[in-house]
Amino acid sequence: MAGEKILIVEDERAVARGLEYGLAKEGFDVLWADTGQRALELAHSRDPHLILLDIRLPDISGFDVCRQLRAEGRRQPILMLTARDEETDKVLGLELGADDYVVKPYSLRELISRIRALLRRAYGELAKVSRGERLVFGDVEIDLERLQVHRQGKLVFLTPTEFRLLRYLASNPERPFSRDELIEAVWGYDSDIGNDRTIDVHIRHLREKLEDDPPNPRWLITVRGVGYKFQK
Repeated sequence: MAGEKILIVEDERAVARGLEYGLAKEGFDVLWADTGQRALELAHSRDPHLILLDIRLPDISGFDVCRQLRAEGRRQPILMLTARDEETDKVLGLELGADDYVVKPYSLRELISRIRALLRRAYGELAKVSRGERLVFGDVEIDLERLQVHRQGKLVFLTPTEFRLLRYLASNPERPFSRDELIEAVWGYDSDIGNDRTIDVHIRHLREKLEDDPPNPRWLITVRGVGYKFQK
């Protein structure tokens, strides 16, 4: 892809200007919103490929923006930005459907690397599947062509990261993966979010959406001392 639209949601104009310049230099089409409400408007009207979302905004928080976008079924990657390296912020962002988390100050080179990896995972590699290819288990069907999941014939909303994680595990049944291995496979780099909590939160979400009894899962199994596996 080329010229992907990146929406920067940042109320500090100097910070936003620096990001705009750096991203435009890399060939991205950059949009800017200085409030949460403006971010929602641009997300609806311009449909960006990825959103850089600051948590601290003057009207509604970045958490609220993320929550609303995911509730609407919008799947584009969301990379959250914050000046505070707090575990509660990280976990809450993940709970609401964010794909990654970067703490200020960060280098522009690192940020662009994260952006490219998220775009590649969301739009590049996932699109390279055989026509009509599906994975089926129980009453769940993963449509790898349309990037959709159905349960009992009904569409189940998954975030891009949840979809990639489910696809990876289901494509490698019975094989235990460590959390570090899943981070590398799903994100494509070493995320700063915190590997244990990152994977655990997404696995819990998948269980809640796909398992009959989430506390006692049939498919997405914890392997003690290792991580997780998909059980056939």
